[in-house]
Amino acid sequence: MSDSQFTRFLGRLSARFAAVPAEGVDEEIAAALEGLVDELGTDRASFYQFDPETHGVASGHQWARPGLPLDAGNAIRELPWLRGRLLAGETVVVDLRDDLPPEAAVERRWAEARGLWSHVSIPLSVGGRLVSVVATGSFREPRRWSQEDVERVRIVGQILAGAVDRKHRDLELKRSLEEVRRLKDQLAAENVLLREELGSSHDFQEIVGESPALKRTLALVAQVAPTGSTVLLLGETGTGKELLARAIHERSPRHGRSMVKVNCAAIPPTLIESELFGHEKGAFTGALATKIGRFELANGGTLFLDEIGDLGLDLQGKLLRVLQEGEFERVGSSQTRKVDVRLVAATHHDLGAAVEAGRFRADLFYRLNVFPIRVPPLRERREDVPLLVWWFIQRRQGRIGRHIDRVPRPAMERLAAYPWPGNVRELENVVERALILSPGSTLQLDEAFGGGTPAVAGSTGGARSMEAVERAHVEAVLERCGGRVEGPGNAAEILGLKPSTLRSRMKKLGIRRA
Repeated sequence: MSDSQFTRFLGRLSARFAAVPAEGVDEEIAAALEGLVDELGTDRASFYQFDPETHGVASGHQWARPGLPLDAGNAIRELPWLRGRLLAGETVVVDLRDDLPPEAAVERRWAEARGLWSHVSIPLSVGGRLVSVVATGSFREPRRWSQEDVERVRIVGQILAGAVDRKHRDLELKRSLEEVRRLKDQLAAENVLLREELGSSHDFQEIVGESPALKRTLALVAQVAPTGSTVLLLGETGTGKELLARAIHERSPRHGRSMVKVNCAAIPPTLIESELFGHEKGAFTGALATKIGRFELANGGTLFLDEIGDLGLDLQGKLLRVLQEGEFERVGSSQTRKVDVRLVAATHHDLGAAVEAGRFRADLFYRLNVFPIRVPPLRERREDVPLLVWWFIQRRQGRIGRHIDRVPRPAMERLAAYPWPGNVRELENVVERALILSPGSTLQLDEAFGGGTPAVAGSTGGARSMEAVERAHVEAVLERCGGRVEGPGNAAEILGLKPSTLRSRMKKLGIRRA
């Protein structure tokens, strides 16, 4: 083969490896070995990659003329003399197998058994590190290797070694980029949670109140918090169930990890599975990237599932599996993932009735109902109303630009007497409106607030008067809002209730909109 022919061969070889992606390098190596055999007139060519830790053969490629055996790396693993020379960085050139030294007896017998007359084996380094070996040999007749032949084999071997090194670096870069993307997705998801936390309305750093009902609840929280058991918080909307969930998390051994919140009623049914368990890219229309679910984000910490009574039956079974086995799959993935999550759930529904009606799985209910805690409504802890009023005043007045140092006794009595269908959340809204309406240092209640006459202990008409007060207040708010229940600034928001809860209260109170 002339120099010009070999130069053209090297040009074609270099061009192919320059354009091939990392996934196609192995296929191109096999084609290059065939080309080497054709160009040199040999019978078989091999290319082996060394394991950098064990110095064994990590992988190999061979091409041989029809009818000749392929050794798949055995020539390196089984031949101690040859392997020692190559690991020492020496090129091994054998014109005739009978010329091998006495210490290469194993190599001579091996060559005789396979009919190999002559061969050349060259160790290849990249960046000063031994990475591979290229070899070619003659089976039909002995061959005397010229220095030019050896150099041509070395040049081809270096092209292959460089391509393999680039392949490994490209694949490592892809793995690193995937890890960066995964960490970026996780960080983005955690940032979303953090923004939700910062944007949510936690108006107290601690639970406010001294009533016996609240103290009984807090005693249960203190008992269950260190145990890691599942907790079910039962209570009306606006009673502070999330605040109690935070108290459980902060008093538990998991307090150093995240507490992740999911409001099952606020997420569309078509998205709740993806929100809880995550999804893979392309799992469904609109899934443009892999998403980490709330269970993965809460791993090692606490997951708070608010309004769990609104979770659909199809998701209840998957939730049960996570609680029992700690396993789940992302949407669009068959890979099972393990998590260690402490669950705190909350609902304002009667889950026992939902089980009887077939809307809630009995086995999930029993799994959740390990340690139920009833959160008392504000009407059962009226003695806490003044503490809460002053707490909200202190927390809100600076932002609104007010300074209140007095709440008239009649105003406080009206606040304590009102039955608070929206509980603490509604009280917070009423106090904020009163702050806005109070130009001086004395708190002035909104005229529409129907606080009525204070309830008197033991009064036979107390229950009836409370219902009348509540009806009057709701009707007054609806009248101010033109009968609109939903939307910003309308009745449900003003009362601190969900629209569905307000409609339920209106039905109970016999209130109809015009």
